[in-house]
Amino acid sequence: MKFRAGFLVIVFLVSTAAPTAAVDPAIQELIDKAGLKSTPTERGQLDTVGFVTTAGQMDAVLEQCRILAAPRHQAILSEYGWREDTPFIAAVCPHDDYYYAGRLYELVMPHIKAKRVIIFGVFHKARYFDTRERLVFGSFEKWHGPYGPVAVSPLRDEIIQRLPGIDYLIDNTAHIVEHSVEAIVPFLQAHNRKVEIIPILVPYLRWQPMDRISDDLAQAIASLMREKGWRLGEDICLISSADAIHYGDAGWGGSNYAEFGTDWAGYRLAVRRDLALAAENLCGPVEADKLKNFLYSCVDPGDVTQYKITWCGRFSIPLGLGVAFRLAAILEGRPLTGYLLDYGTSVSEASLEVEGLSGLGPTAPNNYHHFVGYPALGYR
Repeated sequence: MKFRAGFLVIVFLVSTAAPTAAVDPAIQELIDKAGLKSTPTERGQLDTVGFVTTAGQMDAVLEQCRILAAPRHQAILSEYGWREDTPFIAAVCPHDDYYYAGRLYELVMPHIKAKRVIIFGVFHKARYFDTRERLVFGSFEKWHGPYGPVAVSPLRDEIIQRLPGIDYLIDNTAHIVEHSVEAIVPFLQAHNRKVEIIPILVPYLRWQPMDRISDDLAQAIASLMREKGWRLGEDICLISSADAIHYGDAGWGGSNYAEFGTDWAGYRLAVRRDLALAAENLCGPVEADKLKNFLYSCVDPGDVTQYKITWCGRFSIPLGLGVAFRLAAILEGRPLTGYLLDYGTSVSEASLEVEGLSGLGPTAPNNYHHFVGYPALGYR
């Protein structure tokens, strides 16, 4: 079912503008953890330790990240023949603590030139909501940003009107308890004070519904872009928020993800597998078969709630890139090509200096018993 009447969409959005009174206690506990509380119209911020909340914090973080990223950024420009202002159509960007992953953010962000950015977030808490095989939109008008509120683009509601009802739901509570989108927003705003966002959470998905939803969403976006005379990379960009391997035998809620051991040799094997997974499936021409292979390399095909390789971007990456490569084909008649900008981990990356930045810092340890991988990829 498609919502064609604007009135119906407005009623539905307003009805989901705030959490209802009968919230599950486990979900309420997640809501209560938010560092900056949301209002019915403005989404606050869940994590105020891993991510910045103020302009002063963001200025200090950005300055350090630019210094750390500069050598690799210049090498990328030379390697791929890009300019400083070369725009990406799509990207994969980490969402872990700036303390560890800040350099990787800053390899992606200089090439996000579009006014409107669709952010495909990981829905880490999907199990609490029993949500799967539907995209999760919100109805907030704006999100908290370090330099002031960040507007949610009116394009969101236009997209929703053109999607089959089976493809999505609208749930502000889901967005309140999820950090994977809010990590991206401050960097986007730091590079473009007028940026508009369209946050979308991607829960558990099997390949067949993922492929269908990717096509439905691409068709909806493409039709709107044609009507408005918009161009990929200039008016619209898509970012898949994603961290890579979550590795180790400590701090994972009792789970042991240290299949190669917890020493230098095990660390190297885990990193090598991450790099191979990205090179084989996410780089070069983006193709449906490669995205399907990535998905089922990360999750059990018989039960997608079960990991095979602990990439938290196991759904957000193939869904987001599935939309992006279709848009390139529909609007520009060409394939979309992916480039590995760099890869790091919470062990390998230089940590930021956060002393005096009002509580900003790491939210987890970084050692061979507990580390996270960070992929940064750009698509043209």
